[in-house]
This record gives sequence, structure tokens and C-alpha cells, in this order.
Amino acid sequence: MKTKQPVYLNLFQFKFPVTAIASILHRMSGVILFLALPFLLWGLQLSLQSAKDFERLQTLMTGPVIKLIVWAVLVALFYHLIAGIRHLLMDMHVADGKQSGRYMAWLVILISVVFAVFLGVCIW
Repeated sequence: MKTKQPVYLNLFQFKFPVTAIASILHRMSGVILFLALPFLLWGLQLSLQSAKDFERLQTLMTGPVIKLIVWAVLVALFYHLIAGIRHLLMDMHVADGKQSGRYMAWLVILISVVFAVFLGVCIW
């Protein structure tokens, strides 16, 4: 007999394939970019208003928390770009098989990690 009690699913117990992880990260990076867009536009507006506002924005960007946020947004942007190119290639039937899709997902993650480290070195 089935009970109508809710079932607790621990998502950390599942073993997701690398293609699913790459897809989830692509969606998460899109959400991060969408949420960061108002702040990025505010920074652009502030930098273009006057020289005094530009200097104020420069001093604001020297804080470690702001640097971490900028780093996260840039990593999300780059990951979203690379994963988007992967999806476009799959739409053109390039590397759309099971094994080649797995390799491409690993490649996207590897390139993004290398870029994240490089960007972290450049920002700090």
C-alpha cells in the first residue's frame, strides 16, 4: 500500500552525468548574469556620468568583496558563453553523440576552470 507522505530526495546522493552538470551550470550562470545585470548597468552609468563618479566607482571596486563579486560575474559570463557555443555546435550536429557530448562537457568545464583561475590572478 502506498502512503501519501512526501518523499525526501537528497540531491547529493544522486550521481549526475557530466553533461547534466554542465547543463545545470549553464542555467545557473544565466541566472547569475540576469541578477547581476542591473548592477552592471548601474556601474556603466556611473562610470560614464563624470570623471568624479568614475573615480568613485574605481575606489568602490578596490574592496575584496566587490572583487569577488566581479570575479564571479565574469566567470559566469565566460562559462555561459562557452557552454552556449557548445549548445550551438550540438544544434549543428557537431559532437552531439553520447561520448563526444561527454568530452565537450568536460572541455567546457576545464576551460572555464582555467579561465577562472587566470581571471582570479588578474583581478587580485
